[in-house]
Amino acid sequence: YPVISHAQRFITGWIPFSVGDLLYSAVLLYLVFQLVKLFNRIRKRKVSKEYWLRVVRKFIFALLLVYVSFNLLWGLNYNRKGIAYQLNLSPLAVSKEDLAPVMEQLLDKINKFDSSGKLTRPVFINEKKVFKKAIVAYKTLSDEHPFFRYRSPNIKSSLFYFLGNYMGYTGYYNPFTGEAQVNTTVPLFIQPFTTCHEIGHQLGYAKENEANFAGYLSAKKSTDTAFLYSVYFELYSYGRPYLYSQDSALLRKLDKQLRPGIKADFKELKEFLLKYENPFEKLIDKAYGQYLKANEQPSGKISYSEVIVWLIAYYKKFGKEAL
Repeated sequence: YPVISHAQRFITGWIPFSVGDLLYSAVLLYLVFQLVKLFNRIRKRKVSKEYWLRVVRKFIFALLLVYVSFNLLWGLNYNRKGIAYQLNLSPLAVSKEDLAPVMEQLLDKINKFDSSGKLTRPVFINEKKVFKKAIVAYKTLSDEHPFFRYRSPNIKSSLFYFLGNYMGYTGYYNPFTGEAQVNTTVPLFIQPFTTCHEIGHQLGYAKENEANFAGYLSAKKSTDTAFLYSVYFELYSYGRPYLYSQDSALLRKLDKQLRPGIKADFKELKEFLLKYENPFEKLIDKAYGQYLKANEQPSGKISYSEVIVWLIAYYKKFGKEAL
């Protein structure tokens, strides 16, 4: 995979727009064109048993071609040993005793970088600056852990950002072109961590909890406080449901200690999500959840939040200074 992904990024990285998005668009247009042709043949009664068999054979062949290509180019990463093996971590079930000190540390971090992070945040209106800083963050991380080396960077703004807002995604990886796409219309404080997450996918961390953990390890190496704020904002968000289920009173106590600016960001994010909420998004969520379950992630979309499991294991091994 390192050879394949490096080649993909080398081939498409120099192109300023998302080749993968254009590829998806071309496939969609082709399917619509073929459906129109099919309906016209049916309307004109120009279909036969042999024709239907030919159509079915072509359809099955196309599905198999996509399936095999997906697995050869990307899907086998779902079966790799992953970050726990590389860092020698021992993730266990989340307990209140383990979670509480981690959440307290995340609270301290997010409060610490609130004001300074907002000073540098406006420059991220230019998404290229976000991408460049994410690349530098991974370079710093790879100096400590060479397996995070990120060659031939290839990060693009999604051409489907408007559709993405309604479908509820902030970024995605294209396994056929090796590109990482980021939805650059979401709130600015989300974009640094999202970018680092998608680069994690490019490096072969297929599972969402591992891509989140790779995003965490890289973003916290950044010297930009907006990056640091972004990663700790996300991790605190992922940890809240776990703590709520175990000690809702403690969560309320921690939430009260959030600085006003952080509470304003939570409100902004909630309003952004509600603005684009729609019934179709729920169907997409269910379908995507089933996709994750079929690919070694039995928790479905909850697997994103399971980065907390890795964070606790990391905290227990390296101590609070490591966070």
